[in-house]
Amino acid sequence: MKTHRVFLTGEPGCGKTTAIKNIIQILRSQGLRVGGMVSGEIRENGLRVGFSLEDILTHATGILAHIDQKEGPHVGKYRVKLDDLASVGVAAIKRAVKEADVIVVDELGPMELTSPVFIQTVQDTIVTPKHLLGTIHKRASHPLVMEIKSDPRFQILDVTSQNRDRIPGEVVGKILS
Repeated sequence: MKTHRVFLTGEPGCGKTTAIKNIIQILRSQGLRVGGMVSGEIRENGLRVGFSLEDILTHATGILAHIDQKEGPHVGKYRVKLDDLASVGVAAIKRAVKEADVIVVDELGPMELTSPVFIQTVQDTIVTPKHLLGTIHKRASHPLVMEIKSDPRFQILDVTSQNRDRIPGEVVGKILS
């Protein structure tokens, strides 16, 4: 079976994470074990105040970044919660490498890439012989992102409002082929 390594990119809010979550549901319905991490927004009174992390296999959650976070690297108005990124995000990716058929990393973005432990874990993960599905922040220029974008073993799909509904089917088709 050929291993597929697909990363979705696109403008913020284009539907990358939604597409990933749809792909996860379809792959699970086909009997595949999907693991890794997904991120989401934390909203209060309709305003985004931070970002969450979830381990796909265990459903453990944590905070990636928040406006009220007192410590950690600044990314815009947020501070990254490196402890949660390690204990939830990194742990989820490592668990997926051992236990899952498909590894998900959502996302390679400015917040996640402030963590050397996260970077090393992704570097270790991209060489595993398993299917890999992830998202890349549109303007990320970190060396790890540039390595992935320039490597022909990785397919980078640009998600837009025109194609976001068909991307999950395309990616699932590749993985199940």
